[in-house]
Amino acid sequence: MSSLVGKKAPSFKAGAVLNGGEIVENFSLDQYLGQKYVVFFFYPKDFTFVCPTELHAFQEKLKEFEARNCAVVACSTDTEESHWGWLQMAKNAGGIKGVTYPIVADTTKTIALNYGTLFGDYDVDDNGNLIATGPMIAFRGLYLIDKDGIVRHQLINDLPLGRNVEETLRMVDALQFFEENGEVCPANWTKGDAGMKADHKGVAEYLSKN
Repeated sequence: MSSLVGKKAPSFKAGAVLNGGEIVENFSLDQYLGQKYVVFFFYPKDFTFVCPTELHAFQEKLKEFEARNCAVVACSTDTEESHWGWLQMAKNAGGIKGVTYPIVADTTKTIALNYGTLFGDYDVDDNGNLIATGPMIAFRGLYLIDKDGIVRHQLINDLPLGRNVEETLRMVDALQFFEENGEVCPANWTKGDAGMKADHKGVAEYLSKN
C-alpha cells in the first residue's frame, strides 16, 4: 500500500478499552476531528516483550502530548478482552497497568490493513477457505493526524524495532510550528529552534546562520 501521508486517515469503528478498564463499542478517531491532533500507533500483540515498553513510554509522556492538544491512541489485532486483561497486569509482571489512553481492538484486521501496516497477506483456496500467509498482526505503525483528519507523518517499524516517543513529540511540535508560523523545519529541528522560509532565499539565510 502507498503512503497515507497527505491523505485522509482511514475511518473506522471498533471496540476499545478506555481509561485502563472501560470496554466500549464503536470507538472512532472521528471524535477528534476539528478538536485534536492524534498520534495513532499500532503494536503487534498483547502480552509480549517490546510492546509494553512502548505503551508505558507513551503513557509516561501522555501529559506532554495532552499539553500539545494531541490525543494518543493505540491499536493491535487482539480483542478488547485481551487488552483488558493485559491492562490489569502490573508493569513488573510484563503488564501495562497504568496505561489510560484508548487501546483499539482490530479483531477483523481491517484497520491495520487500511493503514498499510498489516503483517501478512491472505487468499482464498479452491474450497473457499481463507488462507493467511504471515502472522496477520500489525507492524509498529505510527501516524500523526492533524485536526482535519489528514495524515501528516507516518512511520512503520518491523516487529523487533521499538519506537522513540521523544521523536514522536518532536514531529507534533514540528507540525504545529509549521501551522503557526508558516515556516518549515530543517534537519534535527527541535522546539525552540528557528525555522526556515520555504524559498531559496530563506534556505540561504538559514544556512548562513547555522
